[in-house]
Amino acid sequence: MTDEQADYDAAVAAIRSGPQGPAVAAVFDFGAVVDGSARPGLLRRRRRRELEDLLLEGIRNDMTDRDYSRYLDQLASALAGRSEQELDRLGTRLFKRTIYGHLYPEAWRLIRTHKAAGHTVVLVSSLTRFHVAPAATELGIEYVLCTPMATRTGNGDGKTLWRNGKAEAVREFAAAHEVDLSVSYAYADPVLDLPLLALVGHPVTVHPEGSQVERTTPRPWPRLRPRRRAAPRARDYLRTAAGFAGLLGGALVGVAAKSPTRDRRQMSDALMAHAAGNTLRIVGVRLRITGSENAKSPRPAVFLFNHQSQFDIIIVPEVLGGGVTAIGKKELTKNPIFGPLMRFVGVTFIDRSDTAQAKAALRPVVETLRNGLSIAVAPEGTRSYTPEVGLFKKGAFHIAIQAGVPVIPVVIRNAGEICWRNAMVARPGTVDVAILDPIDVSGWNPDDLDDDVAGVRQLFIDTLLDWPE
Repeated sequence: MTDEQADYDAAVAAIRSGPQGPAVAAVFDFGAVVDGSARPGLLRRRRRRELEDLLLEGIRNDMTDRDYSRYLDQLASALAGRSEQELDRLGTRLFKRTIYGHLYPEAWRLIRTHKAAGHTVVLVSSLTRFHVAPAATELGIEYVLCTPMATRTGNGDGKTLWRNGKAEAVREFAAAHEVDLSVSYAYADPVLDLPLLALVGHPVTVHPEGSQVERTTPRPWPRLRPRRRAAPRARDYLRTAAGFAGLLGGALVGVAAKSPTRDRRQMSDALMAHAAGNTLRIVGVRLRITGSENAKSPRPAVFLFNHQSQFDIIIVPEVLGGGVTAIGKKELTKNPIFGPLMRFVGVTFIDRSDTAQAKAALRPVVETLRNGLSIAVAPEGTRSYTPEVGLFKKGAFHIAIQAGVPVIPVVIRNAGEICWRNAMVARPGTVDVAILDPIDVSGWNPDDLDDDVAGVRQLFIDTLLDWPE
């Protein structure tokens, strides 16, 4: 365990052992949630993207007082005459295209821990709602304090949340919501946000790991050092290209090795084993697996995995081994690489836009399970933008009940760090996988699954917060 991980473990333990309830606030500065040092605003400049680039350029952690004042002037001019709805849509689009990749997963863990303690979680920023609200939504933060900006005129009301203004906004919020700041927490940069940190009983300084500020700032308070969200380097692109070549080559080798048997299942298992193993080895991804015995017994089973990265479809076959096929969304059939491979190994594709057709497509899966072949499925239905586990769909559970097989949770941590949600570039690193104990669903009522399904989802969340050793 690294020192940085130990610091976060200690922070989580302190939250859990401290005072509970809504009178305790956890105030996160936006810079403690999103890595501004990665400069997510460095996009190709195009005339039609000038406003997008300007919004993204505000997400940086090295602004001076003069920089901030100049930035607000530029922003006011750019926003003038635009509607709130237009800018809300733009902010959401920028988050889903760029900003999400710079969220600290460590911040998600802290936010989740505070929410579990019943604390009032607040996101505060000197930027506008259009910058920060989409991130707050994805992180499940209800309260957002930011610099107001009137879009029709481009002007604010003079109350910018910069330095003392940020602390004053938090003080006013605390008074309005009966929050006791003396027992509350704040996570921020001590250089820019000293007034905010001095306001609470539990101040925590946050610097990106290895940053110049982190190395030179005195340590009067606890500090956390999240990993930088560095942009892909040339070697990452080359390694990824080699990994895809290895995937295709491994698939061909696997099929060829078992083709004399004329057994489609053996060829499929060999395809997945060679393709996944080759890709992980070439890209430099190591899997650290807990509960590996649950991958082999009982079989058949419905394996449920949380979904944050395209790389999950490489990780899951490697973890589960042979004797498994999958359920995937219809859109994957258009992927020139994964589409043909997934069809070969017997993946069932469903059209999520047509509920009746999706249910019909799942009926043969029950027979597949009864014939001894296990199924892997992402019950969220789509990849998430943060480590947060999305709501589970019930299809996989209906299938398990009808086939008379257990469901087995496969919890994946860090896959989003290896390959971001919408990225096609993978980076080397370690992905943790915890295969939890089988869950017997034979006594579940198919007409009343909500509480049972929510309980399984909570297992994923709890495991991500308290990783098994």
